[in-house]
Amino acid sequence: MTEPAADAAATAADAAGYRPLLFSIAYGMTGSVGDAEDLVQDTFLGLTRAGLAGTTVDNPKAYLTTTVTRLGINHLKSARVRRESYVGEWLPEPVVAFAERPDGPAEHAEVAERLSMAFLLMLEALSPAERAVFLLREAFGYGYPEVAAMTGRSEANCRQIFARARKHLAPAAPDAGPAPRRRAEGEELARRFFAATEGGDLEALLELLAPDVVFHGDGGGKARSVGRSVAGLQRVAQLLMFGFGRNRELGISRKPVLVNGRPGALWLDPRGRVAGVIALDIADGAIRAFHAVNNPDKLAHLGLPLSDLGLRPRR
Repeated sequence: MTEPAADAAATAADAAGYRPLLFSIAYGMTGSVGDAEDLVQDTFLGLTRAGLAGTTVDNPKAYLTTTVTRLGINHLKSARVRRESYVGEWLPEPVVAFAERPDGPAEHAEVAERLSMAFLLMLEALSPAERAVFLLREAFGYGYPEVAAMTGRSEANCRQIFARARKHLAPAAPDAGPAPRRRAEGEELARRFFAATEGGDLEALLELLAPDVVFHGDGGGKARSVGRSVAGLQRVAQLLMFGFGRNRELGISRKPVLVNGRPGALWLDPRGRVAGVIALDIADGAIRAFHAVNNPDKLAHLGLPLSDLGLRPRR
């Protein structure tokens, strides 16, 4: 007969392979890398405690996904209060993949396939329960019986919540993940975009933008950024031309990366420190939106030195 401690250790070891999935669910719920990691840690801690208490977990995957989902719902209920006082527009923390580090964390691969910045920003319009149901169903493909078990609601209620959320989000709903055949098109559009903006070619830039293109920026009151989203072809084009011109003046360079699986870039100051991240939302042969994060608090998880360029003076 094995001891509870040994059983708990074995169960935790077997469940470790679910970490990428749990991180993706937690990140989809919170939009924060740090908060997602904390929720995943708490989820595994709960599994270990259950084992030590002698509780048999017959289906570790179901236990873990249910736990992380409910922790995410509880987290959002308190996070919404904090976001009401957030300075400027709130954007998710970007998950960045570097070309020279293709074998990065598996968690990032999961995110890249499912959760774009545009998709996460769209979810902000939903209540915590609506977000959980819509995320699990739309991004992760769970059936209603599974969604009901994970959220603690009835199947009928989950169907109602999903239908209501989809109707509410329909006008702005982006793809939750790009099909492989679209990736080459996205990379080519991104290449042309950066060539146009860095070369100051306004006409070439206008050809790449959707008529209803939107620029979202998040400085969090700690770095210079647009105060609210900017919409419209001419306005966004002018903003981009000004911003790229300003970057040239400051000696800020670009490093191509994938941001939540989509084309984007890191902005690097003359000393090679990160000054910001930008992601391009591309669909139907045009750039539909930009998501630029300059808030240093949302870049710290990248594990790279942060620039002080663009930071607002501390008071």
